[in-house]
Amino acid sequence: MRDKFTLIAFIILFVIYFSLLFADFIAPYSKDFSDRNMSYAPPSKIFTINENGKFSLPYTYTYKREFDPEAMQVDYKLDRSQKYYVKLFVRGEKYKFLGLIPCSRHLIGVTPEGRLYLLGTDINGRDVFSRILFGGRISMTIGFLALFVLFPIGLLYGGVSGYFGGKVDMLMMRFAEAVMSIPSFYLLIILAAILPSNMTSIQRFILIIIILALIGWAGFARVVRGMVLSIKTQEFVQSAQAIGASRLRIIIKHILPQTTSYVIVAMTLSVPSYILAESGLSFLGLGIQQPDASWGNMLKEAQEYINILYRPWLLMPGFLIFIAVLSFNLVGDTIRDVLDPKSKVR
Repeated sequence: MRDKFTLIAFIILFVIYFSLLFADFIAPYSKDFSDRNMSYAPPSKIFTINENGKFSLPYTYTYKREFDPEAMQVDYKLDRSQKYYVKLFVRGEKYKFLGLIPCSRHLIGVTPEGRLYLLGTDINGRDVFSRILFGGRISMTIGFLALFVLFPIGLLYGGVSGYFGGKVDMLMMRFAEAVMSIPSFYLLIILAAILPSNMTSIQRFILIIIILALIGWAGFARVVRGMVLSIKTQEFVQSAQAIGASRLRIIIKHILPQTTSYVIVAMTLSVPSYILAESGLSFLGLGIQQPDASWGNMLKEAQEYINILYRPWLLMPGFLIFIAVLSFNLVGDTIRDVLDPKSKVR
């Protein structure tokens, strides 16, 4: 609480995950909404002062698509013939609140005849703001799901290796080092490239989690093994051995809980790398596929310099990836200082 930067980072992460949890309610449109006539429409302009110069309830206008033959490009101009007032808890597309309760109310929107694009649209006329919320569910959860797979494997593997020592330790560590020597990102690219093209995004999502977990456990197991080597000589471990506790019980009940502080810090600092890995694969077209959204495949559309110059709202997923990764690193560094018994930070 005393570290202002960490507090801000924690608040940012809380806001992000809160928004992703209630994405169906917060987003003006569903993830499948598309208006092809509004391809690359700019963000809607919201006015609070009317044509008479007086304050008014927030309102917006729809865009009128026109073709400029001289510049050979499509322009969007405001159609000022009809005002559309921005409202809270407006009725819109139907969805299931938290996946359970049928509902049609959205946090913000306009009447069905109008359009509200808070961050513009993409090439298919899909609302970028809504897709950021739905795509973030994949990009921001894949790290935690991968950790739930690899951390139990790494903990048990490193605990067994460090406790038994000798030839068992040597063989187990040589295998772990062989896994660590595999270039992980290139392996992900190869495996993702050979996947069948008819796989759904959910199947790809699960497979990416498994691949990330099978690659990342070795380095974690190596550190746990080093901690176990020092912990197993402590008196409470020798006492457990003296009363006849089994080796597996000693490892699970007495030794591994002593590594809790490191595990918490490692989990916090590992999440950003998995967010970047998924985003990188999706950016290369090897991860989550369209029409399903993730921050990586949304950012892919912004790689053209014309979009960067004239449609900067397409860069928003990349900005959110940067903010999320930075926030996780700040929180992880502070947690490490708090849980480190040798730290002088109070």
